[in-house]
Amino acid sequence: MPGSTGNGAVTRSTLRQQIADALRDEVLAGRLQPGQEFTVKEIAEQYGVSATPVREALVDLSAQGLLDADQHRGFRVHEYSVDDFRGMIEARSLVIDGMFHALTDERKGYLRPDDPRIAAALAGVRRRGEEARRAADAGDLTILIGYDLRYWRELSGLFGNPYLADFLHRLRVRTWVCAVQHLRRLSDLRGQLWSGHTELVDALSRRDTQAARAIVDAYDTHSLALIERIAAG
Repeated sequence: MPGSTGNGAVTRSTLRQQIADALRDEVLAGRLQPGQEFTVKEIAEQYGVSATPVREALVDLSAQGLLDADQHRGFRVHEYSVDDFRGMIEARSLVIDGMFHALTDERKGYLRPDDPRIAAALAGVRRRGEEARRAADAGDLTILIGYDLRYWRELSGLFGNPYLADFLHRLRVRTWVCAVQHLRRLSDLRGQLWSGHTELVDALSRRDTQAARAIVDAYDTHSLALIERIAAG
């Protein structure tokens, strides 16, 4: 029956996304190490599912740059260099700067604090930022990444362009995957991770793009210097 086919497709699609999300989290947590190899069969057995959604999930993660596909050996976690990180920071900065530029267009009215819906959404983003700041101060990388990704996804969503928000989210995931390959080498990250999330929200709430850009520039400079220092040993 047509209904049964549709439900099956939805179920498989949902499972595919769940597996992709789970594997992405494994990489971000450092449980899947750079260069580590695995096959579709191994992942399917690990999660107790069929090979088809696993293969689709792995192909998705390969397209996002998180995995490398080898026709004969399966898949392996992509290894990023400091140059990769530098390029991601630059790309991320250009996207964010474009978002901030939209604030100067009064016709679009982005992030107007006099709009109750925007004010409520900004308050939610700020709460996410507070949690991210606490995790950064405590050096809890896993918690920080979770809140940071939600923070930026919700913040970018307020600019009215879902394509831009989705692109930035994917870019930020890749940046974190690259960063954790270096950050996991440190035994204590307390006080070393950027924690200016709330300051950025406050600047944007004031529609102060100059202050917002300065905060992001400082963030990028701090992040790159930290990764370069760790990579240098």
